Amino acid sequence: MVNNDIISTLNDLIECCKDGEQGFKTCAEDASGLHPKLKAVLRERQLECAASASELQSLVRAQGGNPETHSTVSGSLHRGWLNIKTAIRGKDDEAVLNECERGEDAAVKNYRKALEKDLPMNIRLIVERQFQGVLRNHDQIKVLRNQARTHV
Repeated sequence: MVNNDIISTLNDLIECCKDGEQGFKTCAEDASGLHPKLKAVLRERQLECAASASELQSLVRAQGGNPETHSTVSGSLHRGWLNIKTAIRGKDDEAVLNECERGEDAAVKNYRKALEKDLPMNIRLIVERQFQGVLRNHDQIKVLRNQARTHV
């Protein structure tokens, strides 16, 4: 894989992480009806996304590139999170978690796309480890959403 392709792939993942970070932050802050424990879980996911972005930014620098520092409007994941604030205002835990799950669906897709590429082994290992975290986030959000459904 050409160095520029590696940097581009990593920057796509950075945007994905930044989108997730902002999405989880928005869900935790703007959903006034959320149970405090659920807000804490969403804040933890926010911090994990931020840490993943930082790790990927270091990889981009190590490849001699300039890392993304935020999500972009053109990013597919960003578009998924763009209307979260509007979608969750005044809604219940289930609605908030539905929005989070949509964002995590996009993150799963983005990481799978990156892992289809011929990444150098040291980078692949980090991306695979982060992908496992994305899958855990997705599964946890889905479980919490299903629990919220049963409490309605």
